[in-house]
Amino acid sequence: MPTISRNPVETLARLGYGARGVVYGLVGGLALLAAMGSGGQTGGSRRALQSLLSQPFGKLWLTLIALGLFGFCAWRVLEALTDADHRGSDLKGWGVRGAHLISGVIYAGLAISALKLALGRASGGGEDQAAQDWTAWLMSQPFGQWLVGLVGLAIAGTGLAFVAKAWRGNVTERLALPADKRNWIVILGRMGFAARGVVFLMIGGFLILAALHASSSDVHGLGGALQALQQQPYGWVLLALTALGLFAFGLFGLVQARYRHIDAPDLDDAKAAVARVGR
Repeated sequence: MPTISRNPVETLARLGYGARGVVYGLVGGLALLAAMGSGGQTGGSRRALQSLLSQPFGKLWLTLIALGLFGFCAWRVLEALTDADHRGSDLKGWGVRGAHLISGVIYAGLAISALKLALGRASGGGEDQAAQDWTAWLMSQPFGQWLVGLVGLAIAGTGLAFVAKAWRGNVTERLALPADKRNWIVILGRMGFAARGVVFLMIGGFLILAALHASSSDVHGLGGALQALQQQPYGWVLLALTALGLFAFGLFGLVQARYRHIDAPDLDDAKAAVARVGR
C-alpha cells in the first residue's frame, strides 16, 4: 500500500503509481485469461476498466482508480517541470522529462475515461479508435506523415529502451527495498519492462506503417497490439507471456507505490513551476 506522507505531492505520486499498477494488472490478468481460453479479453486499458462495472462496488473502484490516475498525471507533470527526479537539463534529461509530460497527459485521458464509467456515462470509442482519430488529425497537418512516422520511431525507441532495461538495466534503481524482497521484485520488474517493451515496439511499428501507407486505420493501441499477438502462429503462447509480463508490471507498480524514492517538491515550489510555464 502507498505510504502516507505529509507532502501532498508525494502522496499523489504514490497513489498514482498504485493506480497505474492496478490498471496494468487488470490488462495483464484479463489478457492471460483470454490466452488460456478462460474468458478475459484483449481490449486494452479502457476495456479492462470497463470490466470492473460488473464487479461488486465496481463504480467505487473506478472512482478510486480515476483519482489515483489523476494523481499520477499531476506527479508526472510536476516531475517534468521541476525535475524532481533529478534527470538533469541535458538532451537525455529533457527527453525523459518530455516523455513523462506526455505520459501525464495520456494518463489524464485514462483517468477521465474511468471517471466517466464510474458516473455511468459513455466513455467514447476504444483505445484503437482514439489512436486512429488522433493519427488522422496529425496526418492532416503540414508534414503530417513525417510527424506520425517520427512519433512511431520515438515510441518504438522507448520500447527498445524498456527491453534493454529488462535485459541488463537496474529496474530497482529508485526503490528503497528490504533485502529479503529484492530478488523477486527484480524479477517482477524485468518481466514487466520486457512486456512493455514488446507492446511499445508494436504500437510504434503500427504508427510507422500508418505513416508509410498514409492510413490511420493501421494504428492500434495496447488492445490492438495484444490482439495482433494472439493472431500469430502460437499466438496464445505469445499473448500469455506478454500478459504475464504486464501483470507483473502491475504488481511492480504496487511496489513502486510503497518503496519508490520520491523527492517531491512542496506545494509552493509546485505552484511556482506551473506559474512559470503559464507565463
